[in-house]
Amino acid sequence: MTSELKFKQIVEAALLASGGPMTLDLLQEIFLEDERPDKQTLRAVIGELQADYQQRGIELVQVAGGYRVNVKAELAPWVSRLWEERPARYSRAMLETLALIAYRQPITRGEIEEIRGVSVSSYIIKTMMEREWIRIVGHRDVPGRPALYATTRDFLAYFGLNGLGDLPTLQEIRDLDSINRELELNTPGSESAAETGRENPVSGSSGFDTEASDEPHDAELAEFTVDDSDSSQRVVAVDAEAAGKLEKNDK
Repeated sequence: MTSELKFKQIVEAALLASGGPMTLDLLQEIFLEDERPDKQTLRAVIGELQADYQQRGIELVQVAGGYRVNVKAELAPWVSRLWEERPARYSRAMLETLALIAYRQPITRGEIEEIRGVSVSSYIIKTMMEREWIRIVGHRDVPGRPALYATTRDFLAYFGLNGLGDLPTLQEIRDLDSINRELELNTPGSESAAETGRENPVSGSSGFDTEASDEPHDAELAEFTVDDSDSSQRVVAVDAEAAGKLEKNDK
């Protein structure tokens, strides 16, 4: 029989070596059948590890339906110096498209274009598919049968979310936007974006202002911590219906 300490070490080693979130089912599979723990036992061990890490530089968090060991966010400025390359930056057009898919999935490309008031570049869809942030989950039962897009577990893992319920409500985005304006925060200088092509207005649409739609923004800042006030305003503007639904759920 595996000792309690050895069992804890095995779970910790698996989490560190996995490179991604591990579900309880996956953690069970690393043990032989005669020593396989139940999920309640695994949860207890995970709780012990989380307590152990309180005074450490790492943390054990639940993301994308599994568990993952992360470097604590407050230590990122130092740890990031291990890598010389700059983090990937994404255009506002891509982030707005991704936000609409996340908040209103499943959704077609045409519906995204109708809401944003501009055409969606094929490159944007291709990039998000290649990153496995979105996938096709079906087809709308209308002429042409357009593909329906939804987010993936990789999307949740990348943005540190355990589920779609962890997405910030649009009211929270508005609150952050208000705070940012009060502090007069400025966005860092532009870097080359992952998507640089100009978008074309959709014919006959009411249209939103698109002059700055191709400015690059850091994915985490522009979309989920909303460090850029203009970006957050645009997300609120393009998804007013979803905002109403989320606000009702908050009450």
